[in-house]
Amino acid sequence: MKIVFMSDIHGVPSALQAALASADALGYDRLVLLGDLLYHGPRNGVPNFYDPVEVAAILNERKDRIVAVRGNCDAEVDQMMFEFPMMADYAVLDAGAEKFFLTHGHLWNEWQLPPLGMGTVLVHGHTHVPELKKLDCGISIFNPGSVSLPKGGSSRSFGYFDGSTLKHYTI
Repeated sequence: MKIVFMSDIHGVPSALQAALASADALGYDRLVLLGDLLYHGPRNGVPNFYDPVEVAAILNERKDRIVAVRGNCDAEVDQMMFEFPMMADYAVLDAGAEKFFLTHGHLWNEWQLPPLGMGTVLVHGHTHVPELKKLDCGISIFNPGSVSLPKGGSSRSFGYFDGSTLKHYTI
């Protein structure tokens, strides 16, 4: 199974379209959305080209391949914009030999681990910084970074699982 991981779109359709163009070229079975889809949040200024209605329309076109979780900037009113569920705090996705625990990162993260078995990959966004590492406990951490508002000197990015390897792609 090929999986694209995107997080922290924050209502910017041009960044989302660029990320999806790259993802489409790679090919994928599932599009995992790790929260903060529409609203920019109180800590971020209003992004350039902010259009949450357009972001919802773009994502709804791919609803049959989406697995989504709620971010700290997502609200119940956002769910009304989408034709797929996106209000769960986490989801689990089995992809053959890999098991992914999907969450935004504000509740579950490296410092607040959910009860996971060894070999599980904890996938989260929230920090807007791409990351891939393995913890001593046997759990891997994967953060695809942010589609629209990168932080920490990183670039706009998304993540990709090709069936065996996790990678970051710059937009």
